[in-house]
Amino acid sequence: MDDAARDSAASELSTVPGAVATPLPVECVACYVWRMLDEFGCNATLRWTRRWRDARARRATALEHRLARRGGCCDCELFLNIWVPSSPLTTEPSGTRFPPPKGPCRGVRRGSSQPCHLWVDGRV
Repeated sequence: MDDAARDSAASELSTVPGAVATPLPVECVACYVWRMLDEFGCNATLRWTRRWRDARARRATALEHRLARRGGCCDCELFLNIWVPSSPLTTEPSGTRFPPPKGPCRGVRRGSSQPCHLWVDGRV
């Protein structure tokens, strides 16, 4: 990401209310990013993934690289190419590829960059 894009992302995040955009204490990366995408959408970057990492798993320095290798180059691609809810896939009336996960985040230990049990590998 170049400096201009980084400055733009930082400026955009500064307009998001802090409490809303703060990961919950045991919230996994997938549940957090899903929640933020539902509320604020995707801007073709990993802004929510980075924000989660900075708050919950600072030592996961290779997270972005690992996700990009699997096809997750922006936040919404995480759910198109990597993770899907563990509940059966269906087409919702809204036309979405799959329904949101059922229930609140199951949680992960602090520092884990893995999704909780609400998510499974969606690659076929």
